[in-house]
Amino acid sequence: MNSLFQFFQARHRAARSAARRLLVSALALGLAAPAFAEPPLDKSEIRYQGWAGQVTFIELADDLGYLAPLKLKWVGNTISGPQDIQTVVTGDIDIGGAFYGAILKLIAAKAPIKAVVGYYGSDANTYNGYFVRDDSPIKTARDLIGKKVAVNTLGAHLEFVLREYLARNGLTSAEAKQVTLVAIPPVSGEQALRQGQVEVSTLSGVLRDKALERGGIHSLFNDTGLFGNFTGGSYVLRDKFIKDNPEASRKLIEGISRAIAWAQSTPPEEVRARFGRIIAERKRNEDATPIKYWKSTGVASKGGVISDAEIQVWIDWLEKDGLFKPGQVKASETYTNAFNYFRPGKTAEAQ
Repeated sequence: MNSLFQFFQARHRAARSAARRLLVSALALGLAAPAFAEPPLDKSEIRYQGWAGQVTFIELADDLGYLAPLKLKWVGNTISGPQDIQTVVTGDIDIGGAFYGAILKLIAAKAPIKAVVGYYGSDANTYNGYFVRDDSPIKTARDLIGKKVAVNTLGAHLEFVLREYLARNGLTSAEAKQVTLVAIPPVSGEQALRQGQVEVSTLSGVLRDKALERGGIHSLFNDTGLFGNFTGGSYVLRDKFIKDNPEASRKLIEGISRAIAWAQSTPPEEVRARFGRIIAERKRNEDATPIKYWKSTGVASKGGVISDAEIQVWIDWLEKDGLFKPGQVKASETYTNAFNYFRPGKTAEAQ
């Protein structure tokens, strides 16, 4: 991470120096010049995937004017963080986001990517619950042996949280393997639970709140009960993208981090109103109902600044589960805060 940070800083200083020289020349010639000259961007368009019925922080940053003159190119939607970051690795999009565990697995497999800004997580208002029917005999973790649990995708946030719950409650690895994970689209999770296709279903956001309003189900446990408030995943960029486009990388991630901070500090009703307008104006023929239930970002740090600690918890888990060798992946080498507007010690506001 240090070498990447130093490389970026050197490129950024050189670009700003060149911009200042141009500014001085313009003033000397009596030409009009802006009060501050931004370094020229090395890329003008950013490709990304969206989520139906949701507004990503990439899109919010664009709407708030934080990305200009960068332009966004929407290439379609995803329903899976692992798929999103795999698409970054293949070079079909420039930025994508996923759960830290999925990111770490890719990095361990030598995928050339870096986590650059935390973008989702769990808190008292925004969390993932594991729900059972009120008439269910399931009361404890051990009762899950031989049962089916619905998750949105395998190998991501919901699977890791479930397996941590089982481990903390004394189930052996062999016993945990007897709990069957079933990949079901989130919108079908409640129906699958009520019809008995699964014994447990994961629900969050509007899907959770609507299901609770209908009654007949309750939470067995949730992710904040295990981990407290935490940032669960981040956006990633390819190492080559960062190296080839340091100024565009800076503009993009500074803008996203500012958008996250805006959503963290703005009244939820104002955030929901803006999200609703963005969805209406982009005309993707999607249901905007989930926006009415948006309550918080879930991101634990201002602007999504990443720390060793929030990544280390998942490295420890992967090592404990035997998926990583001890010391195979070092938290500090998996991410960079070099582009975050609120990076420690040197914010963009102080430059």
